[in-house]
Amino acid sequence: MTDRASLVSLVEAFGNARVLCVGDVMLDRFVSGDVERISPEAPIPVLRVGRETSMLGGAGNVVRNLVALGADVHFVACVGADDAADGIRGLLGEQSSVTADLVVDGDRQTAIKTRFVAGTQQMMRADRETTGALATTPRAELMDAVNTALRNCAVVVLSDYGKGVLDDGVAGAVIAAAGSAGKPVIVDPKGSDFSRYAGASVLTPNRRELGEAAAMAVDGDDAIADAARHLIAGCGVDAVLATRSQDGMTLVTANGGVAHLEAEAREVFDVSGAGDTVVATLAAALSVGAGLAEAATLANVAAGIVVGKVGTAAAFAADVIGALHHQDISSAEAKVMALEPARDRIETWRRKDLAIGFTNGCFDLLHPGHVTLLAKARDGCDRLVVGLNSDSSVKRLKGDDRPIQSEAARAQVLASLASVDMVVVFSEDTPLALIDAMRPEVLIKGADYTVDTVVGADLVQGYGGKVMLVDLEPGHSTTATIARMAK
Repeated sequence: MTDRASLVSLVEAFGNARVLCVGDVMLDRFVSGDVERISPEAPIPVLRVGRETSMLGGAGNVVRNLVALGADVHFVACVGADDAADGIRGLLGEQSSVTADLVVDGDRQTAIKTRFVAGTQQMMRADRETTGALATTPRAELMDAVNTALRNCAVVVLSDYGKGVLDDGVAGAVIAAAGSAGKPVIVDPKGSDFSRYAGASVLTPNRRELGEAAAMAVDGDDAIADAARHLIAGCGVDAVLATRSQDGMTLVTANGGVAHLEAEAREVFDVSGAGDTVVATLAAALSVGAGLAEAATLANVAAGIVVGKVGTAAAFAADVIGALHHQDISSAEAKVMALEPARDRIETWRRKDLAIGFTNGCFDLLHPGHVTLLAKARDGCDRLVVGLNSDSSVKRLKGDDRPIQSEAARAQVLASLASVDMVVVFSEDTPLALIDAMRPEVLIKGADYTVDTVVGADLVQGYGGKVMLVDLEPGHSTTATIARMAK
């Protein structure tokens, strides 16, 4: 089963995936702003902070990717008794598909990576962490949680970031427990001694890690395959999936099979976290019955998606299906997105310090008034998102004889406009939930509204955004046009 339609079916089944993830969790913090001067105290830039955000990092980023793909996740990790641990709990608690067992070790500090970013340029990273193997009590608690979680999972992921949670035989103990339960284990390895992962089903090193672990050259297809074979034989694992950045991936199995997968990315923007995406996609696919070659193909597609995004991004199931359906997807089609991928792209824009504008409507028969409204709206922001009423929503608002055009047709026409950067269809009568999810900096409507009557105005103004009313082009109306056509 290697054709595109079959791969799409596998992705559609990701909602049935059940994955246990064990590893080093971190809190990734981003402090963003502008640099306009050099400090008088020392020859260093002064960052004027404008925004601070946090997200799950390390093994937590694997969890983020699994959730984006639609999988149910049981997460087992170790944290300290500190504020960062509370932050991680809060982020995990936002995901209904995640069950978390966070073992608390009061002698450890929860790992925090703080990145200081000016515009799109990372200036510095500050790390706070404890490394070293777990003490006896937290180790026992972690293994108890793993053994309980194994009963309800199909695949196990070990995400090793070298912070100590999987050290001192813990990785081997988890692999042995999974083997006794008949569950495959995928390992994102760390360090140069991969023998501690003996018995694993798949290792997913990048090119550099593969070369260091095998102590061999990895400067071409044949060399990478030889290094992978060396690890398989020497470390007692079933397969190696080596990620090769812009050169794609190489899958080598213990039975001698070798497959080189070409990179799927059209433009490599940021490789941060791509390995986590590979591991998550591989696990989700194997969990729903994919073969290893199929799972690797899907992981390659997902990796091609995230390297085109900024930061430690995730690939959503809709992204992967879209890439499979449209290998030559048009720019207009690429603008039409579901809510979760849309939020992901909006976050990418925000990290580039771009102001997000939002407007909405039915846009049934696009006329010059619409075009003018959208052009003026785009002038008031850096990226314009259009919320488009679904067919069912239009019917409730306008009557049973509307819409004239389907939501797919209306979305494609809107997306073809240069002034429109994204189209998101919503089925509610108002876009309030969409506005709340996207939190645009600018909310835009026609001047036939007042600020008090614009849906979401109080919400946007409440968090510091603004409402913009645009003068309309007179003499244009979809309803009047339809009436003239009827005559």
